[in-house]
Amino acid sequence: MKTVAEVDAFAFGAHADQFDKIGVPYIEHVRAVAAGLVPFGDDLVMAGLLHDVIEDTDWTAEQLRKAGVPYYVVALVVAVTNERGIPYQEKVARITRRGRDAVRLKIADNAHNSHPDRSVMLPEEQRTRLAAKYRAARDILWPAAEGRDIETIVRIVNPSLLDELRERQSAGSSS
Repeated sequence: MKTVAEVDAFAFGAHADQFDKIGVPYIEHVRAVAAGLVPFGDDLVMAGLLHDVIEDTDWTAEQLRKAGVPYYVVALVVAVTNERGIPYQEKVARITRRGRDAVRLKIADNAHNSHPDRSVMLPEEQRTRLAAKYRAARDILWPAAEGRDIETIVRIVNPSLLDELRERQSAGSSS
């Protein structure tokens, strides 16, 4: 079985020639997602590092298992991998039915995708569209998770979402 360090090196190699929408090496995104999952254990950290490998590289779930990635980690990666032809909101709703750890993983991904430092460099139209997409995903993901889990992840990955979280928690407690 692979260690976190080995999975990090693997993810680095798998995403070596990839860059995000603003030109930053893609490994920084998966490492930020993984960092938000450290409080939940090594399996989630490894899943964070690998969460886009099946979607964005030629690697398959079976190849990951054969490479020594723990089965549970591969299952989490599969749970959050986009499926062609499935609308994004439906995909997010499916994740909420795949267990607490899949939801935590997607919350960390969403938090980093929503980070102001990542979106500020995008054209305004794209920034607005993505902000709405990620906010709508939080409308589905956050009710499926425990507030303390969301806060733990957001505090690490994207503290700018803490106000939104507190507003939602206040609205929920007053209803």
